[in-house]
Order: sequence, then C-alpha cells, then structure tokens
Amino acid sequence: MFAIFAAAWLGQIAALLPAAAQSYSTARLADGFDYPVGKPDGVGYYIFRGFSPNGHLGEDWNGKGGGDTDEGDPVYSIAHGVVVFSEDYKKGWGNVVIVRHAYRERNGQIAFVDSLYGHLKVRSVRLGQQVTRGQMVGTIGCGPYRMYAAHLHFEIRKDLRVGMRRELYPRNHVTYHTPKQFMDLHRSLRFEDRTVRVPINTFLKSNPNRITTDEVEIPELTATGETTRPKLPDELGLVIEEETEVEAATPEKSQSLFEALLKKLSNPQ
Repeated sequence: MFAIFAAAWLGQIAALLPAAAQSYSTARLADGFDYPVGKPDGVGYYIFRGFSPNGHLGEDWNGKGGGDTDEGDPVYSIAHGVVVFSEDYKKGWGNVVIVRHAYRERNGQIAFVDSLYGHLKVRSVRLGQQVTRGQMVGTIGCGPYRMYAAHLHFEIRKDLRVGMRRELYPRNHVTYHTPKQFMDLHRSLRFEDRTVRVPINTFLKSNPNRITTDEVEIPELTATGETTRPKLPDELGLVIEEETEVEAATPEKSQSLFEALLKKLSNPQ
C-alpha cells in the first residue's frame, strides 16, 4: 500500500516539475571578433594547420619564431562572452577554455558561437566568468605531458552541445565554422551597449544557438579606425523589443521541488 502511495506521490511531484528549463547567464553583445593570438590582428603568428571537415576541426596557431618559442605567450578571448568551460581535460587536450559569444548577424538575429582554446599552459579564467574582447584567457602550451610542440588549438563551434564530446556530432560545417573565415567576416560589428541572455549548461543537451526573430535590414559598417555607432533602424528596435519580451517570458531556471510544491498547495486546481 505504501509503495502504491509513494509511486503516486512521486508521479505527482514529477508532473509539477517543468521540463528541462534552459539556464542562462549574461554577456555583452559582441562588437567584433579578433584573432586569439597577437591581438588584434594575429601579428607574429600564422596558422600551421587549418580546418578540414572530418579531419582537423580547428586551427593550430603558431608563433613565427618556430619551435617552442611561443610557449607561454598570451591567448585572448576573440570577443565579449562568458566562460562555459575551464578545465584541465587531460587526455590529448590539457588545459581547455571555452567561451560563449552572442553576436548579431547581418539579418538582425542574435546568434551564439563557442570559441575553444586548447593545449593551454595555464588557464586564467574560471567557469561562469564574463570576459571582454581581447581579455587574456590563458597562455600557449604544449598539451598534457608536453605531447606537442607549443601551439594554440583553436575552434569555433555553431553547435552549443559539443563541449568536449566532439565524437557525438557531425565533424563538418554543420557543427563548426572555419575559424579564421568566421573572424574575418565578423571583425567589425555594430556597437550596441547592452547585455543579452546567453544559454548555458547546453553541453550534450540542446543547441539554442539563435534567437528567432524577423530578419531586418542593417546598414553596412564603414571601415574606419574608430568604433562605428550608426543609428539603429526602427525595425531593429522592434527586434530588440521582441527579444526582451522573449527573455522576460523565459524562466531563468527550473523551479526547485520545494517551490513547485508550495505553488501546488496554494493553488490545488
């Protein structure tokens, strides 16, 4: 009898809990993407090994001095973002940092990408930390047990589920950007003095890599040495309002069991 009661009670409790509510952090909207070494333009470095679908899923950046002369050189976040992974993963990786970035595409939609910095000698940021464009996240290393000549292994992912489980997802442009190509296409973005909510805890779970809104026309940026701040078109203002409404309607986190029970008791209907 008790077992039947317990099962029924647990069933009611499970029904009260929301289904896998998405967790969020915040980050400044990216105003552009720089190179991860020799900031901002990669001066003194070159790509020794590039991206190849179903092969090498990132780029290996080396100093022009050769050998291990770049060991200990600073590695920088390519844009504003929030740290979603910072660990010594060992295996063939060593120290790894992953930063999640929010940026506005040319059609007005806000999208997200992850930048990964691998084989680091040291990590200088922690999980959940807000970082800015050009902020140091670690230094160039040789991987665990000095497995490699010093270099930075660098990736940019479209799929927010990947984390450190690359074997579970397509090893091509469905999942990854070619890093330098992506950075070159997004070097200068519109400056918007605002933070946005960034989905976190997505590894192996979900890929909410875009805020779905209507497409809008965005004026082209002019190539100048100064930060460009063109006036936002009215249509883009409406998109921002829509994003704000979506954010307000989305729970920050799942209710605790206690909160759910209290709500049920106060409103049994």
